[in-house]
Amino acid sequence: MVKVTFCHQLFAKMSWAIHILVLPFHLNLAFIGEVMKTLSQRDKDLFYWIFNLMEKRDYRWVIWLSRTGDGQLYLALGILLWWFEPEHGALFLYSGLLAYSFEIPVYLLLKRGLKRQRPCDSGYQVRSPIVPSDKFSLPSGHTAAAFLMASLISHFYPSLSVLAYFWASAIGFSRVLLGVHYPSDIVVGAILGLCVSATSLAIL
Repeated sequence: MVKVTFCHQLFAKMSWAIHILVLPFHLNLAFIGEVMKTLSQRDKDLFYWIFNLMEKRDYRWVIWLSRTGDGQLYLALGILLWWFEPEHGALFLYSGLLAYSFEIPVYLLLKRGLKRQRPCDSGYQVRSPIVPSDKFSLPSGHTAAAFLMASLISHFYPSLSVLAYFWASAIGFSRVLLGVHYPSDIVVGAILGLCVSATSLAIL
């Protein structure tokens, strides 16, 4: 009987200790959940504010700006520099090819893994003037590619840094104006592009 009572007391103390240890974990999960919920709402609020800037306005210049980030321009720029700029042109092209060979698979894995719906497909009465290449939103591939290119330009041609990053940021902003990305998609895309660019430059 004494042994049984002792076991019950020991079990009660162990249960209480486990509860004390696990409680902060549950509180942290709850806190993180609330933070993520708040951030998600702020992200959507910011998206609607930016998207509504184009209400009843001409989208043609935004579409044109977005198309400068489709990818063909990057290849053309790399080949032109390789052909006409002997000092850095070849290394710029090789760095770009290596970087995009890293960026594209990572981008596709993230998109297909996270499966975040685009704003224009979310049922919130957001109509995009363009048809996106796929149905997922996070990260922004246009922004990732643009910041990757801007980083390479900044590395090899520092005098063009401000112009390159301004253009990359404008491409990201255009994707929100067109209703195909949330602001957080743009931020994650920019980080992805910068990280991949730094990796390729470190290798070469």
